[in-house]
Amino acid sequence: MATPAVEYRDVSYAYPARGDSGSPRPVLEHVTLTVNEGERLGVLGPNGGGKSTLLKLTLGLLRGASGEIRVFGLSPDRAVREGLVGYVPQRPDCELAFPISARQVVEMGPALALPAWKRLSADHRAAVERGLHVVGASSFADRPIGHLSGGQFQRVMIARALAASPRLLLLDEPTVGIDVSGQQQFADLLKRLHDELKLTVIVVSHDIRTVAAGCDRIACLSRTLHSHVAPEGLTPAVLAEVFRHDVAGIFGEVHVDAHAAAACKDPSHHHHPGGGH
Repeated sequence: MATPAVEYRDVSYAYPARGDSGSPRPVLEHVTLTVNEGERLGVLGPNGGGKSTLLKLTLGLLRGASGEIRVFGLSPDRAVREGLVGYVPQRPDCELAFPISARQVVEMGPALALPAWKRLSADHRAAVERGLHVVGASSFADRPIGHLSGGQFQRVMIARALAASPRLLLLDEPTVGIDVSGQQQFADLLKRLHDELKLTVIVVSHDIRTVAAGCDRIACLSRTLHSHVAPEGLTPAVLAEVFRHDVAGIFGEVHVDAHAAAACKDPSHHHHPGGGH
């Protein structure tokens, strides 16, 4: 039986109301999902669909959700404190102006867990070089970070997360600003991380190509979980249901056949009321 790396059990979350605007705004409703150890899961959905909120809850950055989230059997806060979780945020432009090399950026990964006065150990430096190697960044490790291409910079950020030796890697919109060729290279990289490091990976993205090419399974999220399928299960009916509000802004309200959309759901996933079907 597969070991769960992350478990979401009936998770709902609403951002507090602003001023006198009324009731809290629900972002996630009744999300139940298991990510097995070693799995590459893509979370696909429209902007505003709750993907980043789910990621922040998994990192323990947001509080107040109902339901339960367990990361390797621990609370998100504790899993992060114990170094089990690596995180690659969306491309942070501010870092590009720093006069430091790619290797120095990667060294920040293990350094964040150390007191300011303590230097990296030989084991830490070995982990840095291992991270650079596994993502294919060793050849440009001494270049200034601001001189790298979008794809190279993304590899460095992943290496930084890997240098802290996590068991779970979370990536937020990792291919923003990267061309089609770079997206395929990213998919190949996810496979390498899986094969060589046996990492569990969760990729949050609105880009279908990114998650379909690099993930074992895909969770379609637009406030509720619409399906949890293998990449070949992404039928037009499922995609139309998940992205229906984006499509409606262009073509008007779109009707989706509920039976067609449900046909390719993973049978192990129990859809909750309010899922929009």
